[in-house]
Amino acid sequence: MGPLNGVKVLDLTGMVSGPVGAMMLADQGAEVIKVEPITGELVRHMAAPHNGVNPVFFSCNRGKKSIALNLKSEEGKKILFKLAEEADVFMQNFRPGAVDRMGIGEKNIREINKKIIYVSISGFGNKGPYANSRVYDPIIQALSGATDIQADRETQTPKMFRIIIADKVTALTSAQAVSSALYAREKNSIGQHIELSMLDSMLSFFWPEGMAGIVYAENEVDVRKLQGTQDLIYKAKDRYITAGAVSDAEWEGMCKALNREDLINDERFATPSGRVSNAQVRKEITGEEISKWNGDEILARLQKEGVPSAPLLDRMELLGNEQIISNDSILRTNYEGFGEVRQANPAARFSETPCEISRPAPKLGEHTLEILSSIEYSDEDKERLIKEGIVAAN
Repeated sequence: MGPLNGVKVLDLTGMVSGPVGAMMLADQGAEVIKVEPITGELVRHMAAPHNGVNPVFFSCNRGKKSIALNLKSEEGKKILFKLAEEADVFMQNFRPGAVDRMGIGEKNIREINKKIIYVSISGFGNKGPYANSRVYDPIIQALSGATDIQADRETQTPKMFRIIIADKVTALTSAQAVSSALYAREKNSIGQHIELSMLDSMLSFFWPEGMAGIVYAENEVDVRKLQGTQDLIYKAKDRYITAGAVSDAEWEGMCKALNREDLINDERFATPSGRVSNAQVRKEITGEEISKWNGDEILARLQKEGVPSAPLLDRMELLGNEQIISNDSILRTNYEGFGEVRQANPAARFSETPCEISRPAPKLGEHTLEILSSIEYSDEDKERLIKEGIVAAN
């Protein structure tokens, strides 16, 4: 059983930022009930399904149960309130103010359950010119400096991460915050309201090195002028690789691996600061030397000398990579109706309370009847609720 065994989570979030955070709690043993509209949340409808569930929805919602609930109806809210009575965590990512208008805001839920952890995820926070604006990942990338960090270093053209990084960083932030709030409740017997925004999550994520140039007000530096134009990607004869030398020992090892011992004491590269200030020319020399070798051959030489290095894998190569296989980093599980499903193994490995992916992502309303039974609705009540459009069941 996972470390959060016994914790019950009501997940009213949609898209990715909230669902992935709740999914991580499910991986760690929490019972997560996904509360969806009668028609299902938007991600269900954004790609072609396999056995009724598309791959993005599956990966964001594995391990959860689903109840389809009409929260515009008073009886639908009544069902939600009954579930909230026994819940430990309530997660929502509606726009600021929406849950209060719906009658399911933090104060409403707190009246029912004083010790609940209520999580509000927003795009921009509750104040400011963007507070009530709609939000998707690219908007947060634009406002957080991500497009500057990713900009083409030769043309300075802004570019975006080609993944929904803001959503997923926010998900990680929310899962960590929930765990801390549960610990605080265990110690002090108090519930609380957690408010976090995608924008704040991204700024915190980027800050340590991405914003190093603006840390000290008296010593601002435009780090773009120090970066050079080349990423740490080199082309060997047959494939692309990466290799980096930060310490003096690593630089010496790289020079030996490349048969360029003459560069070890080159005054431009003899110190860590020198290698940073002369990064562009250093990378150009390194790239020229690596281009003379086959990928496997130069990687073996670099590894022998203790130089951090690896091949650049495309996504189709991941499944067969020896390192990934050795660590069981990708789980392969057969589920009825789905066949073999591949998922990333939960990254945190607990020695005494191991995580697990307990079930596939649910179909819409797959557990509606089971969940209603758990709060003592009769078969007659369930039938009536379905007929009246208060709930949907699969």
